[in-house]
Amino acid sequence: MITRILTDVALMSAIGGILALIMVIAQRWLSNYGEVSININGKRELKVTGGNTLLSTLSDQQIFIPSACGGRGSCGACKCKVESGGGPLLPTERPLLTKEEMASNVRLACQVKVKSDIHIHIPESIFNIRRFNSVVEEIIDYTYDIKGITFKLIEGQSIDFKAGQYVQLESQPYEKIKDKVIRAYSISSKPELKDRIQLIIRQVPDGICTTWVHKHVKVGDKVNFTGPYGDFYLRDTEADILFVAGGSGKAPIKSILEHLKEVGTERRMTYFFGARTRKDLYLSEEMQAFEKVFTQFEYVPVLSHPETEDNWTGKTGFVMPYFKDAIRDPKNTEAYLCGSPGMISAVTKSLKEYGIYEDKIYYDSFG
Repeated sequence: MITRILTDVALMSAIGGILALIMVIAQRWLSNYGEVSININGKRELKVTGGNTLLSTLSDQQIFIPSACGGRGSCGACKCKVESGGGPLLPTERPLLTKEEMASNVRLACQVKVKSDIHIHIPESIFNIRRFNSVVEEIIDYTYDIKGITFKLIEGQSIDFKAGQYVQLESQPYEKIKDKVIRAYSISSKPELKDRIQLIIRQVPDGICTTWVHKHVKVGDKVNFTGPYGDFYLRDTEADILFVAGGSGKAPIKSILEHLKEVGTERRMTYFFGARTRKDLYLSEEMQAFEKVFTQFEYVPVLSHPETEDNWTGKTGFVMPYFKDAIRDPKNTEAYLCGSPGMISAVTKSLKEYGIYEDKIYYDSFG
């Protein structure tokens, strides 16, 4: 009886092994699409091996489409027009595309598989995005969960970006994390510094990249990133400005202010920074110092949940009720917001109620 059981177990194991081998072979055969072409904007043609996503295939060719979530299909940043060859629209894409975009053949590059010849259209500015090699030059603990990391470019590289734009940082494997991930972070340093950038990164519970940054990255480590990306930057007008940020959303606003210090401005600016308690505030002295640099600038920190030991005498609650004192002419006011989607939504609604045009509200939203 025991012999029969052992024989049956061995037979089942052998059958399982054979089936697994067949599946591996089938998968390799089915995913082997051979050489295919990617036609870009009707001007450029790439010969590539089919089988991977459009996002990763283009990245291998040093063409970097924005992807704040690193290709997980959750951010919707990697939109491009697929004119032919992209296959049917997937259910994973629909929630992140408008009806107009779907009608115009806009797709998510991370969801489109390159299986046959494909024709796509992407902005020409994408070709200016590069991969940079850097070494960690400085790490600053701004708060208990926010660090400022300075990356010095190596090999004579230099970066040109607009204040407010972001880069995509490539993490390295650590502990149980076997693969690199790619995440987007706003540049917090001024664009006049061409040989280094600073990022302000807040630790997200169980965040793969932020955990790597906060617990594993050290001064002297080599780190790669791509960029610059994004259309969150200061418009060249004379309109009054409202800056609104929370947490690590201070990064692009800091970059913009440092840039304006270099080039000069007479624009009227009010900066509302929302935080929970005093321990969540940082760079306050640096922000207040701008009040002496600019003739019409005010930094307004607001605590939503100040603790007794904070001895806080400043503004409390949400930032929105304080807008009315800062807006003198809503039709001649621009707003620049950086924070969580919830914050962006609430602030946008409030600004529209105060009469600021929706097309004058610019934002950089992060999860």
